[in-house]
Amino acid sequence: MHQYLRAVGFSDFKNKKELDVVLREVIRSYDSKMIVDEGNNRIFAEMSKSFGCDTGITVCGEYDENDEFQMEYYFPYFRGTGISTGEDVIVEQHSEKESFSGACDDVRIGVTLIFYLTNAGEYLNQKYKGVLGQTHTTLTLAALSTEGCILLPIQKNRRQQEKDQQITKKRTQLINEARKGNEDAMESLTMEDMDTYSMISKRIENEDIFSIVDTHFMPYGMECDRYSILGEITEVLLEENTLTGEYMYQLSLKCNDMQFDVCINQKDLLGEPKTGRRFKGIIWLQGNVNF
Repeated sequence: MHQYLRAVGFSDFKNKKELDVVLREVIRSYDSKMIVDEGNNRIFAEMSKSFGCDTGITVCGEYDENDEFQMEYYFPYFRGTGISTGEDVIVEQHSEKESFSGACDDVRIGVTLIFYLTNAGEYLNQKYKGVLGQTHTTLTLAALSTEGCILLPIQKNRRQQEKDQQITKKRTQLINEARKGNEDAMESLTMEDMDTYSMISKRIENEDIFSIVDTHFMPYGMECDRYSILGEITEVLLEENTLTGEYMYQLSLKCNDMQFDVCINQKDLLGEPKTGRRFKGIIWLQGNVNF
């Protein structure tokens, strides 16, 4: 049973039979369907059904020689809003099944973003049409979480906020220059990192770490698409799963100057989310490539 089903409001499945009933419902009365003829008598199918605002379950598989659908795998999804990044995306297939991961380098994060691709059918359709890579794509990121808590914001006046924005903008420019091979930019970034380390070492003696670190985005555990994040909440929605009646928080976050959305079961969130407060948790990152 998928670990992140509870994030979209399915936390009370007692056995696989209950899950199978829901999966059959997705196949029988899907909201959207994508079919791709891959050749060699293989027809890939992706069916999605919504069980709440922008949340639901996707079932993927293929049609056999008798034109009957055979499910290969499923996953819970959450559709994010807006454009998270316009950087180039690389997509690769998983070795065990026809599902995909994407990777994207965004200088604001500092690490390569690896995410689970939620629109595999659309990607395959573009691939077999032969038009993949001919147009610029954007990426909408979203995430599911099964554990999180709410932290209070760091108190800053307007002058401090403007100063932070200038520092972030300057650092982004330096990173871009360093990626092009500018040695002066590399040296400046090294000196900045040393100054930051020195500052944190002094402040940590008398302050809590989360009063020093405003946001963070770091890989978590052994799975490459899971991350530990801390981000500022810019919008809060409380939505209901139409089948189970469970409630989910959908949080719009600003993390390392990047915008994306997180969905978490109300049962799994410690604290009351409000705009301006911060969300800290472990996420499974999903991405929708906008072709």
